[in-house]
Amino acid sequence: MSRLNLAAGAIAGGLVVFLIMQAANALWIIPAAKDEGRKLERAELDSATNKAIGELRDEADRARFNRRLCIERGRLYVNATGQCVERPSQPGG
Repeated sequence: MSRLNLAAGAIAGGLVVFLIMQAANALWIIPAAKDEGRKLERAELDSATNKAIGELRDEADRARFNRRLCIERGRLYVNATGQCVERPSQPGG
């Protein structure tokens, strides 16, 4: 009987370790990796965007591109200064 108990204990222990590792992966490891991947991808896209802006022919093209990029990101482009700023909060919303 002792070998049967030993085998059952080993199987149960392996199952417990497996379930704990799956929970850790689902709750901490995978979400952290996804966030890191998103940050790296965003940095690469920003770098490519900045390179493309630098290759535009003239200042007017750069301003149009920056304005579109600013609006797509949900911000407000100020034509007079060429700055992209946070939108002011809307009353009642």
